[in-house]
Amino acid sequence: MKSIFTKEVKIALAAICAIILLFYGINFLKGSNPFKKHNMYYVNFHDVTGLQVSNPVYTNGFPVGIVRDIDYDYDHPGNIRVGIEVNENMRFTEGSHAELVSSMLGNTTMNVILGTSSKFLRPGDSFPGGPEEGLMSRAADLIPTIQQMLPKFDSILANLNVILSDPKIKQTLDNTEYVTANLKQTTDDLNVLMHNDVPALLAKLESVGSNTEQLTGKLKDLDYATTLAKVNETVAQVNAMTKDLNEKLNSREGSLGLMLNDKTLYTNLNKTIESSNALMTDLKAHPKRYVHFSVFGKKDK
Repeated sequence: MKSIFTKEVKIALAAICAIILLFYGINFLKGSNPFKKHNMYYVNFHDVTGLQVSNPVYTNGFPVGIVRDIDYDYDHPGNIRVGIEVNENMRFTEGSHAELVSSMLGNTTMNVILGTSSKFLRPGDSFPGGPEEGLMSRAADLIPTIQQMLPKFDSILANLNVILSDPKIKQTLDNTEYVTANLKQTTDDLNVLMHNDVPALLAKLESVGSNTEQLTGKLKDLDYATTLAKVNETVAQVNAMTKDLNEKLNSREGSLGLMLNDKTLYTNLNKTIESSNALMTDLKAHPKRYVHFSVFGKKDK
């Protein structure tokens, strides 16, 4: 039976298959999966330096698509329209914007920052884009401020050089080194003290605590009621003796009472003391009147 596929038909079918495989292979190499559905969104830029077709598109660091085409918007000069192809399940919210991130090797990728709105953009919608507002951008904004501060830095450095050239600074550093050495020596002595004396002190404190505990136990065992009763009895006896003595001193009975309460006796004692004083004074003034002494046994006339 003669084959229905002639040589020419086989060649045509092979060519068609090759073209289809080539198409899908090229798309696959570009990062696009031809077996998955995709949605197109557009991003408006003023500058796309370094961005190329097939560059990856990221959201929160995760690849969600690729750059499909880059077209200049001739109707609006200065604007560049970039079409991005993302997975059909990826949906951008209103308020989203894109940033171009350049690596150290010169590669540029697009990072989409999602908006906070709860509404989603429809496929084919566009949103704004621009350069990355990262460290380099903030550094560029700081350049004018740094330029204004440079003269002040020069003045500060000059004053610092003047201060450092002062010999007192060196003396201060030497004193600091001396103080540091003393602190180290003090620390070493403290370590020795903590290692040797503190355990002995703790042992003594423990012994004192033990003795205190024993004393407390003995005090606890004392009969406070009996002791207080005896103390009260002793105090009562002392009070009675004091009262009795006071009564005897105030009464005229007995020698001691008479001596303390008889004014005549007091007066006679005073006179006797005065006479004794007069006698002693006369004895000192005229000793010969009272003492007779002679070497030859003869009395003085």
